Amino acid sequence: MTARIGVYPGTFDPVTLGHMDIIRRGAKLVDRLVIGVTTNPSKSPMFTIEERMATVRREVAEVDGDIEVVAFDSLLMDFAERQGAKVIVRGLRAVADFEYEYQMAGMNQQINPRVETVFLMADVALQPIASRLVKEIALYGGNIAKFVPESVREEVVARVEKIGRKGS
Repeated sequence: MTARIGVYPGTFDPVTLGHMDIIRRGAKLVDRLVIGVTTNPSKSPMFTIEERMATVRREVAEVDGDIEVVAFDSLLMDFAERQGAKVIVRGLRAVADFEYEYQMAGMNQQINPRVETVFLMADVALQPIASRLVKEIALYGGNIAKFVPESVREEVVARVEKIGRKGS
């Protein structure tokens, strides 16, 4: 029997408690979960891809399951094919996420119909968390402890101190 491989793609800039929830739950659905760390050209990353990969690797080290962290810079469906994946795992927070993800899933199905997209609803307590908002809160000196693992909070605070807080 061949292993069921899933891909959970994202920028993970920074990795949040919401991401970690989807990773834990997604790892239970497949034999191997590949976390694909990428750069979105429409986003301004706070951390390099190497830093994000190291952070994700550290944070998933204690998660049950066969989990691998891989960088990619290609179409998601091409990356999924190279990984041998049959499933794309995506997290949904709200209706706005659904509309975007539904459109992406449809496009991805047209590109590679051999790979299915599976949506996992974010835990209710974690639904408002978005990396973009975490960065914005941190840049204005707000407390992000409720949104990211402690070691990630420390990294974000250190980076903000390095680049300078806004509004000060």
